[in-house]
Amino acid sequence: MEWSEVLSGTIITTQVAAARLIAALVAGAAIGLEREARRQTAGLRTHILICLGSTLLMLLSIWMPQTHMDLKNGDPGRIAAQVVSGIGFLGAGAFIKIGNNMKGLTTAASIWVAAALGLAVGAGLWIPAFLALILSLVVLIFLEPVERRFFPSERFKLLQIWYDGTGMDRAAVFSLLKSREIPIQSVDAYQSVRGKRTRLNLLVKIPVHADLESLFADIRKTGKVLKVQLQEKY
Repeated sequence: MEWSEVLSGTIITTQVAAARLIAALVAGAAIGLEREARRQTAGLRTHILICLGSTLLMLLSIWMPQTHMDLKNGDPGRIAAQVVSGIGFLGAGAFIKIGNNMKGLTTAASIWVAAALGLAVGAGLWIPAFLALILSLVVLIFLEPVERRFFPSERFKLLQIWYDGTGMDRAAVFSLLKSREIPIQSVDAYQSVRGKRTRLNLLVKIPVHADLESLFADIRKTGKVLKVQLQEKY
């Protein structure tokens, strides 16, 4: 079978299915690598499996009416519709609740896009799938610094502080952040089962030109601080 037939063929053969599955692996890996680099809850393997699974289901949707004559009037879009609705459960798993806010919206959206890419590749829509992949990577890789540059006031970050035992002084931390004009959006505190560690999670707005080293040094003076960490909220 010629490559042109493999790429543009409407009949699902072994070669056509293999080519589309390999393309789905590459597309899922491209998005997964970006999420993995940012240490998100859904990374390389998750996005590859989502894209592969969506492609396989789309291939199955097309193959069944072609193979079983009594199903020739079947709807190839029926299984695809179930993928679109079902992928929401995986997306929900990417969320992390921090007070009244959610962390992981971008990762959940990337999961949804990976499923859509898989369906498009499975249907043989090569050019739309390729363009969607490129545009998705542009959004994930290049727009984040643009957001940080032009909308700094809207960029929330997760400030995590680990304390030894129960040696946490919330009032001192709140007072410190207030003095540095760092607004607090939400607060959560977690204590280990045996009470050996306490973690304070603060969703805050960090000024663009904030002196983080000085901030961390002052935070360490608020109690028995074991670790201070500042993460981007994606």
